[in-house]
Amino acid sequence: MYAVLDIETTGGKYNEEGITEIAIYKFDGEKIVDQFISLVNPEREIQPFVVNLTGINSKMLRNAPKFYEIAKRIVEITEGCILVAHNAKFDYRILKTEFKRLGYKYTRKTLCTVELSKQLIPDQDSYSLGKLSRALGIPVSDRHRASGDAQATVKLFKMLLHKDLEKHIIKDNLRMESKHQMAPNLKYIIDKLPNTTGVYYIHNKHGEIIYIGKSKNIKNRIIQHFTNNSPKSKKIQLQAAAVTYERTGSELIALLKENEEIKRNKPIFNRALRRNIFTHALYLFVDKDGYINLKLDIAKDDNPIITFTTRQSGKQFLLKATEEFNLCQKLTGLYPTKTHCFNYTIQTCNGACIKNESSDDYNKRVNQLISKYTYTNKNMLIIDKGRDIDERSVVYIKNGVFVGLGHFDLNYQITNTQILESFITPMENNRDSQHIIQSYLRKNKKLKIISL
Repeated sequence: MYAVLDIETTGGKYNEEGITEIAIYKFDGEKIVDQFISLVNPEREIQPFVVNLTGINSKMLRNAPKFYEIAKRIVEITEGCILVAHNAKFDYRILKTEFKRLGYKYTRKTLCTVELSKQLIPDQDSYSLGKLSRALGIPVSDRHRASGDAQATVKLFKMLLHKDLEKHIIKDNLRMESKHQMAPNLKYIIDKLPNTTGVYYIHNKHGEIIYIGKSKNIKNRIIQHFTNNSPKSKKIQLQAAAVTYERTGSELIALLKENEEIKRNKPIFNRALRRNIFTHALYLFVDKDGYINLKLDIAKDDNPIITFTTRQSGKQFLLKATEEFNLCQKLTGLYPTKTHCFNYTIQTCNGACIKNESSDDYNKRVNQLISKYTYTNKNMLIIDKGRDIDERSVVYIKNGVFVGLGHFDLNYQITNTQILESFITPMENNRDSQHIIQSYLRKNKKLKIISL
């Protein structure tokens, strides 16, 4: 659990500042579960430049509670939490100083979103909260007020959790919790999970990830893990101490994140997975007469046009594509013959099989097929569902290469390449990710595609 906070102060000499406003949002990694926002009477003068910056003046704070009146609430809402702030050293120092004046030693583990941003979103022009938020498409209201800045920090931190593919932040958080704080039984774990699409992570008592999976319904999938009697499921049940998750909204995002994070984290119970998630692929070759031939074969290291999970799914695709693009059964490998194909006899093939159609005309239609179902040399965005109603997900293809993925606010302009690349989570372009994207595009023909 995290306590995301922002503090406004009077300014002044080091360790003599007083708090004028504080906002704390208790955040479970997905949503805000509690909050505390209050003006504070600092019992000292506010520096003029601070008044100009925040708009908070002494008159506003005359009837506000003093720090000792809200101290108990601050202790309670941050108990067992990691403090998260933009420039956490400053906020944590101010809090500790205020508690020290009351004779109370206040200790919490901290995370700084400035430092995390430098690690996970490198090469930004500025890491100030305002400029970074603008670059990443994070809306900020009430800038330089505690609540507005803390809400922006929550959104930034959520994005950083999404970009942390090795899951260092989550694992550190779970290690901080004692065994007594960990879920005491499997039913308790299940009760806290959502019925939404996303990626889930099963952890042992040390916080280590022992299994990664994806599902359209995370809760139902975890129930299956915890009630299944297979040897693997029983081992997971014995070791499971907690389950964390990341909502993705889109199944495509979940598939790509699962693929990437299994490779990066290498969980012990994912190691039995096949090296590749596809077995067959479609290849092309040009025959001696200049016609492009298609061939369904076992997947090799060569560059395939399209990949398939099974031979049967590949054959079904070829049958539909042959009909859709008016291709020749002989040249697609569906009708082995030394003469013309069957479709020629029923006049649905133009005769490429016996050279009655020119290779240029025939190859044009084959290339249309390849262009429709692949993204070679294309610059495009695949837009899909988001985690919330005012959000969408995006998969970024640059020069035919899968670059990464992310989520964006519907009101935000994403066709600016520099801004797009700043909030995208970079991922590896490998055969598995290519297969996932191509397969999803084939099955979901109503996806919004933006060409860049």
